[in-house]
Amino acid sequence: MPTETPEASASGPQEPTLDEQIAAYQREFGDLDPQVEKVVSALGRLNRRMNVAYGRQLADLGISNAEWEVLKTLVLSGAPYRLGPGELAKRLGLTPAAMTHRIDRMAGDGLVTRDRDENNRVRVIVEVTDEGRTKWLEAMRMATTFEEDLLQDLAAEERALLGELLIRVLRRVEHDQPDAGGRLTDLD
Repeated sequence: MPTETPEASASGPQEPTLDEQIAAYQREFGDLDPQVEKVVSALGRLNRRMNVAYGRQLADLGISNAEWEVLKTLVLSGAPYRLGPGELAKRLGLTPAAMTHRIDRMAGDGLVTRDRDENNRVRVIVEVTDEGRTKWLEAMRMATTFEEDLLQDLAAEERALLGELLIRVLRRVEHDQPDAGGRLTDLD
């Protein structure tokens, strides 16, 4: 019995089910642990599909994923939701040039302001505007609805267990790959 139903696609070939994919991998690479591959492949597909769904929601709000990342980082920094461009670039794993380009776009769209620090005129401060905060809040509302729907088939205990198991796997990756939090290449 397949672990997923292949999705019909009028625009191209169907993606194989996870079972079909794992069988092909085992055929070509006999040392594969099918249980490990099932988990990793399912996580990869889930991540890809979630990113598409989030991207659609953000597009409906008129912002890109890249802009969402900046707004999220600023909000997570705490009130008054502002950081220097260098700190933003570091937290997002971007080059300073890519961060400057992103901030320029967002300032032009009214999502952030960029001003000189009153205490240090050399330093620039990027701050979320009311419009940027409104877009962030709406994106959070949309994501919350999507995420609750995503997990609707799991009981509260199953959600808690899944969360703990995924955190355990995440800790292993973070321990083994401590520098993997950033991006390999800029998204802009």
